[in-house]
Amino acid sequence: MKKNLLMWDQTLFRDIEVFEITYVPEQFDYRDEQIERLAFAVKPALMGGSILNTICRGVPGTGKTTSVKKFFEEIEEATKKIVPIHINCQIDSTEYAVFSRIYTKLTKNSPPSSGTAFKVLIDMLAKYIEKEGVIPLICLDDANYLIYNKEFNNVLYAALRIHEVYENIGIGVIVVISDPDILLESVLDARVASVFRYETINFAPYSASEVAGILSQRVAQGLYPNVLSSEQLDYIVDRTMRCGDIRVGLDLIKRAVMYAETDARREVTQEDLQKAFSASQDLHLSGTLRSLSSDELLVFRQLVKMTNDNTLITTGDIRRAMPDDAPKLTRFNEIIEKFDHLRLITLGYANKGSGRKRYVNLRYDKERVNKLLQKKN
Repeated sequence: MKKNLLMWDQTLFRDIEVFEITYVPEQFDYRDEQIERLAFAVKPALMGGSILNTICRGVPGTGKTTSVKKFFEEIEEATKKIVPIHINCQIDSTEYAVFSRIYTKLTKNSPPSSGTAFKVLIDMLAKYIEKEGVIPLICLDDANYLIYNKEFNNVLYAALRIHEVYENIGIGVIVVISDPDILLESVLDARVASVFRYETINFAPYSASEVAGILSQRVAQGLYPNVLSSEQLDYIVDRTMRCGDIRVGLDLIKRAVMYAETDARREVTQEDLQKAFSASQDLHLSGTLRSLSSDELLVFRQLVKMTNDNTLITTGDIRRAMPDDAPKLTRFNEIIEKFDHLRLITLGYANKGSGRKRYVNLRYDKERVNKLLQKKN
């Protein structure tokens, strides 16, 4: 008879919530500088001035959303004058949806009916702000989805020019962008660029030691002792760094522990970790593929098609194999750089023959990538 098995009502988790992507930890390290810069941008509003609009940039899984949410917690504790409002632009990706969500969160009332004209909605929102004497601070999280939907300029124009009709109110904006390929200078139209002056806060990928620190904290908070060994945590850190997304590590831990619980074991095995990594990796990869535009997908499909274990491929090889309607050379090079930033590929450089060549290696198993690409068809 097996010993040391979990009873049906026992668990290895102290708190499973700490491994959720949406969890905001009490202790949040390695982003103090970025949070201080957010505070710098908002400080003028506490002295009668205007909030400095801010752009937070970095690839997925670099702490942008959590930094903003931690900062919003500090604002809520410090003042009632500034009202922070977080908008998930993957969900609310149109001008009307964004301002309807702002209205609901600000007033605590039900959203206006779908037939309400946008001007009426703005008037209702402005009158509430003016009456309460508050300053909304809006975070447009994953604002790249507004850009993809051609709604970004409309949202910013409505938010930043509202004071021209209602002189006594103003709205501050924090824009969070996870797509390194987006150049705001080419996105903003003239009517918005003239009023959208912003500070840029960059979020670099976490280092291996920072990933280890973050995951160690979550394990200590979320699991009972001895569920994971230090060697297993090293494995998780390594796999997280391969993907470049801290969320992969958090999901990997949660899944591996759930597999151990399902088998009524008190410790995670290497088999649990390997099985969990396959699922977590696919989750990360599928999310990344969903964010690619049509021309980026065209290049990526060709790259995957040409990848094999026996031959090194160069960016030139891929470019020459592309169809006639493929992106032009400058855009093609931008796309390859983006794939590198997103940890879809690794780029290697070598001097050979007539010049310097860039070699491309797919970071993921080709067969798994093809399965996910087929789901997009």
